[in-house]
Amino acid sequence: MSRRVASPGAAGLPTWLRRLLPRPRAAREDRAPPRDSREDALLRWNVKVLASEIARRRYAEGLAGPEAALPAAPLRIGLTSRVCRQADIEHDWLRHWCGRLRMVPSYHRKVWEDCFVLQALWEAGMLAPGRRALGFAVGREWLPAFFAGLGIEVLATDLDPADARAREWIETGQHAPASDKLFQPHLVGEEAFARLVRHRAVDMNAIPEDLKRGRFDFLWSVCSLEHLGSLERGEDFVVEAMRCLRPGGVAVHTTEFNLDAEGGTIERGPTVLYQRRHLDRLAARLAATGHRMLRLDSHPGTGVLDRLVDLPPFPHEAASPFGVVEAPHLRLALDGYPVTSVGIVVRARRPAP
Repeated sequence: MSRRVASPGAAGLPTWLRRLLPRPRAAREDRAPPRDSREDALLRWNVKVLASEIARRRYAEGLAGPEAALPAAPLRIGLTSRVCRQADIEHDWLRHWCGRLRMVPSYHRKVWEDCFVLQALWEAGMLAPGRRALGFAVGREWLPAFFAGLGIEVLATDLDPADARAREWIETGQHAPASDKLFQPHLVGEEAFARLVRHRAVDMNAIPEDLKRGRFDFLWSVCSLEHLGSLERGEDFVVEAMRCLRPGGVAVHTTEFNLDAEGGTIERGPTVLYQRRHLDRLAARLAATGHRMLRLDSHPGTGVLDRLVDLPPFPHEAASPFGVVEAPHLRLALDGYPVTSVGIVVRARRPAP
């Protein structure tokens, strides 16, 4: 079985891994940076080199990476809402889904996000032929093709390409204006894809009423709700999207999580950062409408890579004179905050007996 290497330092980094990495800052060309700035850049480089060596050794041991075993059968672990952790990358549950997607289980939070979505849906009994799925801000994800390969009917949505907010995603190759851009021949046949996958322009801040009739078995979004303008708008989207699900349906979302629970965060702007208290507030809002967010496990993990925060520049930004380093990317710095990915699972209310 061929497998795609999804590595944060690989040349030609897959666009689906880029969605939330900070944009490169414009360099000043009128003068050289001061010595302290140059030395700071070299210090960052040294950290990346050391971190990549830690990851390389773990790959060599088969704990993750291209030589890791990819279990043929999924493993039920009682997954609940949780943050990304090193132990997940090295666990059989995640490596199974990497094998199914033909991805390498690398130490990158974007690998974790897709696998989290699949594990949550599988444990909920949703990965079965005849199900109906709704994806938000799918960009060029592989998940629509994967679901179609299982016989699931998929409505994949994204911003209208004419919307000014879509420009950034279009310029970075992360926007799919039509369903044909979502086709992945290693995951689904062409005939099945054409029959099962539809594409539609949808604004997550204004979900069309015809979608909110409770007709979908499950819905998902990957690293999207933090781009809706504010923390509150992202929470509003999660609550409103539940109207798209049938009773007992499942919603799975991943988003940005600020590991500094007590400090400040980014509350408004193109990318906001959720903290534990915001997700607890969201859980309470969902409960008030009869839905249930599965318990959030926000423990950051105990692995060495759980404590290592990747710093800019990132591989898609300014090139280093020393080449490319494949630094682990389970955590990163966004505007000085330590950030990782978090996944939440929400069960739609069931009708009264």
